[in-house]
Amino acid sequence: MQPRNMSMSGVVDLAAVKAAQEAKAKAEQARAEAARQGGAGAVSPADLVIDVDEAGFERDVLQRSAEVPVVIDFWAEWCQPCKQLSPVLERLAVEYNGRFLLAKIDVDANQMLMQQFGVQGIPAVFAVVAGQALPLFQGAAGEAQIRQTLDQLVQVAEQRFGLTGLTVDPDAEPGVAEPAAAVPAGPYDGLLEAAVQALDAGDFGGAVQAYRNVLADDPANTEAKLGLAQAELLQRVAGMDPQQVRKDAAGNPGDVQAQIAAADLDLVGGHVEDAFGRLIETVRRTAGDDRDAVRLRLLELFEVVGPDDPRVAAARRALARALF
Repeated sequence: MQPRNMSMSGVVDLAAVKAAQEAKAKAEQARAEAARQGGAGAVSPADLVIDVDEAGFERDVLQRSAEVPVVIDFWAEWCQPCKQLSPVLERLAVEYNGRFLLAKIDVDANQMLMQQFGVQGIPAVFAVVAGQALPLFQGAAGEAQIRQTLDQLVQVAEQRFGLTGLTVDPDAEPGVAEPAAAVPAGPYDGLLEAAVQALDAGDFGGAVQAYRNVLADDPANTEAKLGLAQAELLQRVAGMDPQQVRKDAAGNPGDVQAQIAAADLDLVGGHVEDAFGRLIETVRRTAGDDRDAVRLRLLELFEVVGPDDPRVAAARRALARALF
């Protein structure tokens, strides 16, 4: 298993877009299969903190991450900061009441996992969400910072992957699961799944239409809004000649459409600041309908990256200065 870094606030390139969509689809499939088999059932508070080794990593972390975010605490007996951090994480795991699962990994006994995650020092805390690995923080962080990070993690897991966590029964015996009723699929699950399948097949137009179908009935659907922005971006760049687009943009700084096309390519390539900076500079040089066209494209790209990304916040401030 090779861990993959994932933005907590938004998707910024093609690989991340596809990875997030594939992970969500796999998580939904795993939950559906669990429901058909009678569900995972309720767990006791004691089951929210588990010790994990290399042999059980796939079962206890990767597979469980399809139903609940798994926070990984890399620690060692000789590590003094670990002795301060671990009890806080264990207490919060119980307090969050199943919204995440805490997996404790002793680095001395599990060197391979430590290397796979690229752990340089301990304590180190990672998370796995729907099979996607991401770093959270390193060192003995304060409880306020830990809570903020966990809140972000839980929000991303629920909004992007539909992971609402585990059902906790305070009277349940540790390790004993009780049957749980299957949760019926939401009214838009089929359309959202169709959009993901269309993206996998390279049918960007089909994905765009599927997301629009959801938004026609539910304009505030966060997943559909994000998916539509991503699918429209991929649809726009699919037929581009990157070399020609960049040549046109470099040779014609005043050509609004050339700058917009180049910004799309910048974003797909993961050059977020370049894409934003290009369009903000174009806003400064233009007026009227041209300025409006550039501003609207920039707002669309903000949607692709995610409103909580600090680069979006900085670009919004720069855009305000350019406009006023």
